[in-house]
Amino acid sequence: MVYVTGDTHGDFTRFQSPVLKKAGEDDVLIVCGDFGFFWDNSKKEQKLRKKIESLKYTVAFVDGCHENFDLLEKYKVTSWNGGKARVIAPNLVHLMRGEIYEICGRTFFTFGGGHSQDFEFRTAENWWEREQPTVQEIVAAAKNLKDRGNAVDYIITHEPPASLKDCLRIDTMQRLEVHAFFEDLIHECDFHQWYFGKCHLNRYVPVKYFAVFDEIIPLNNTKKVKSSRRAADAAELNPAIREVDADAGD
Repeated sequence: MVYVTGDTHGDFTRFQSPVLKKAGEDDVLIVCGDFGFFWDNSKKEQKLRKKIESLKYTVAFVDGCHENFDLLEKYKVTSWNGGKARVIAPNLVHLMRGEIYEICGRTFFTFGGGHSQDFEFRTAENWWEREQPTVQEIVAAAKNLKDRGNAVDYIITHEPPASLKDCLRIDTMQRLEVHAFFEDLIHECDFHQWYFGKCHLNRYVPVKYFAVFDEIIPLNNTKKVKSSRRAADAAELNPAIREVDADAGD
């Protein structure tokens, strides 16, 4: 089974959740960015990574806005479950931007990175421009999706699409090229559910969008998407935004 959670920021207690009690070697927990266990490479952090490597299940994460990219990029890029990844340990994997993976019989499109809201208070020692996705990464991601018929079962990102940022009233003034790319995916890609971690909220946005933070969500009892695009999907988001936006103002 695959589980999804939000930003962990170096907090090991997330992996001790009762939800994961029965998770075994065939199961995968995906973290939607800001993993935080590659930050200062201190002895404490190294011990925590060893504890993760001792877990029975696999931990796979997309990068967020609070990662040390100098540390991450020391690990070799290799092939993992059909896509490019950094396999740090047999059960610890960095899922890369724009890749598509086959995990537990389902397809996952992943795209990490984003924009640090606190970047102006950080220094060259703890902020990396590489947190922000590049045009080249976006183009490569679009090609990967096109090659797969623009259809995947799940989308896993750190940042949400621009319209979701607006409806959740999170970081509404900030936009990157990747936010526009994600908006295109809403209309052009066929997918079952989309999970993102940036907003530090546990919120379901009908009909298939999930802001996830400290919850752990099992992805079970779901159907595989078909390669054909359902015409109604492109119109689903607008009423959903109005519904959640109204709820946020209560």
